[in-house]
Amino acid sequence: MAGFRDREKQHFPLESSQAVVDLFIDQLENSDGPNLALLSIVIGAVENKLTVNRNVSATTDRSRILEPIFPVIELSMVEALYTKFVTDVKSGVDMSLYRKDIATRELVKRVSDIIWSRLTRSYYKDKAHLQSLYSYLTGNKLDCFGVAFAVVAAFQVLGYNDVHLALSEDHAWVVFGENGSETAEVTWHGKGNEDKRGQPVGLEVTEKSWLYLCGQAVICTREMEVSAMVSGINPSITVTLDSSEMGNLQQDLLWALYDKQHLKKYPMALGNLGDLEEVNPIPNRKPCKVLYAEAIEASKKFYNNQHVYPYTYLGGYLYRKHQYKAAVMAWAEAATVVSGFNYNRQDEEIYKEFLEIANDFIPNIVKSVSNENSSDPLKLPFLRDPEVYVKLLQFYDGICEWEEGSSTPVLHITWAHHMVFSLSKFDSRVREFVTVTSEGGDSEDNDDDSDDQTDEKETRRGSQSDSKSRTSLRGRRKSQTSDKVKNEKQNGDNDGVDSKLNGDSKEDQIQSAIKDIVSKVGEGGKNDAPNPNIQALSQACGESILNKDYLLGSGEPFTTATSSTINNTTTDSRSVDIEDFLSTKSNGTPFIGLTMDSMLKADSPADMMLCRKDSDVVAASDNGTSTDYLAGAKPVTLVLRSEKMKGLKKIFTSAKLNASAIKLQLTAQSQVHMKHSKRGGEGDISSTVRKRTRRE
Repeated sequence: MAGFRDREKQHFPLESSQAVVDLFIDQLENSDGPNLALLSIVIGAVENKLTVNRNVSATTDRSRILEPIFPVIELSMVEALYTKFVTDVKSGVDMSLYRKDIATRELVKRVSDIIWSRLTRSYYKDKAHLQSLYSYLTGNKLDCFGVAFAVVAAFQVLGYNDVHLALSEDHAWVVFGENGSETAEVTWHGKGNEDKRGQPVGLEVTEKSWLYLCGQAVICTREMEVSAMVSGINPSITVTLDSSEMGNLQQDLLWALYDKQHLKKYPMALGNLGDLEEVNPIPNRKPCKVLYAEAIEASKKFYNNQHVYPYTYLGGYLYRKHQYKAAVMAWAEAATVVSGFNYNRQDEEIYKEFLEIANDFIPNIVKSVSNENSSDPLKLPFLRDPEVYVKLLQFYDGICEWEEGSSTPVLHITWAHHMVFSLSKFDSRVREFVTVTSEGGDSEDNDDDSDDQTDEKETRRGSQSDSKSRTSLRGRRKSQTSDKVKNEKQNGDNDGVDSKLNGDSKEDQIQSAIKDIVSKVGEGGKNDAPNPNIQALSQACGESILNKDYLLGSGEPFTTATSSTINNTTTDSRSVDIEDFLSTKSNGTPFIGLTMDSMLKADSPADMMLCRKDSDVVAASDNGTSTDYLAGAKPVTLVLRSEKMKGLKKIFTSAKLNASAIKLQLTAQSQVHMKHSKRGGEGDISSTVRKRTRRE
């Protein structure tokens, strides 16, 4: 294939975008397969003319529309570059030393060395527009993906058909041999990794690195390699300005590939097409949201749901469309996928993606919806929706699990600050509809925790739903009490005489009633020891917290304390001085939310006070509107899988979030099992092969 045939020559010169599309379609229909080197040179030349060498004034901004142009691509230029590539490859390989039918690891290493040796030594690997053979042949520069693609194109020139691209979401290597059973590194990913060329990728797959997708990478056919070439086009002219002509050409080429079914196994390319459709929708074509859904479906169907970017594509689109609940749900699924990997420094691109979601997008959503009120009673506001709250927990659970077993920590204090900020903005009553359990924990402990959470939530839900009925009940009780007072005034003298005749004072009657309660509790228990709460109350029965008139058949059972006795509450323990708790003075108002039943169920006086505080919070926040929204809420269950989040499961459903405990647990390194890499030389990433370009 030293030159072009008439089939290729008839398309030149290329004077329009449609002419380029026609050339690609003709090559895709070629029985010998598409000529990768030819197409890469052509598309690289067009991209270079429309972006790198575009005459843009220094004052150009996003609002300025550039004059539409399209470069003329002459056959002589393309053929000269193609001949140079063929000559470089063939002159560098002694084919007498290798098999002619199937590539060997030694040959793969040799071809990659040829491509590598032609590259300039200056640092340029983080530059744009370096993925094509045009860049290689005119400037001796290639990025990470470009090197891998050039190796595959070189093998096509040598007549080998078993060497193909393998693509993850941020890296590329090659497969070769019978049925593509062998793998080899041919490019870099990070500084100091040049010596990995020729090595298999099995170790990295075993270590569960996202960079290698646990063995679920996209293995390309020739047509899918063309798709990878087109998907890698970069239409940016500057940081803030794109070439509309290059973007439109990329979009047209991806649709041509889509129509021929060459994108159905390529989630990243489907996501890129969705991004282009969002910016410039084409009439009678599938909308971007459908393409994002197809990318997710492709990941599930062909790659065991191991691809993360399809979910972040969808989440980013929903975020830009202000569909915040759906966006959080997509991000939670993305975190669930990434939880199956172990993080290391080479995963910087996906780390930055999640960092932006957690510390930028989600807090921005929370801020923007803080005053949201829905006019639709069937639609819960964002911060009053238990399902959204659970999805946020699922998102952070996935990030924490990603960190576990990794060589490098993921979370730091900034993550924790934003997590606490986002969760704390939710209506506290949302947590009553959430049940949090843990995966792989002790079944008995989980059952106890679940029962405790259920009892607490039912109590708190009951206190909300019955708030109005309690108000009317108090009114009826006051009416009944006033009637009793009138009767007591009429019969007061007779009662006093009867009391004296029986030799009992009111104090004696109170003591007798308390002893009767103690005896009943003792009978129902497993031993004869009285309930400690009854003992505490009996010792302080003269204090105002117990209403003596209630024991005599009238009035309310308890009175409200006027001073705060509990100022410090921690996650692990709640210590309350019993004397402080029982010695508060009455102000004559009912002790809202604390009944004899709940008092007897409490494990300690601290729990009784906590019950009262929760009830006060509910009563204070019950303004009618919130209750109407939460009336439509349904209980939601979440199973936590990460050790860090398991340690916080009780806090996530408590009436008040303990911010300090969450931050300490989230940033603790005790759950990260540090392990030393067997290989040195891992550094910061200087180039990314499939870096996703965000089109705003």
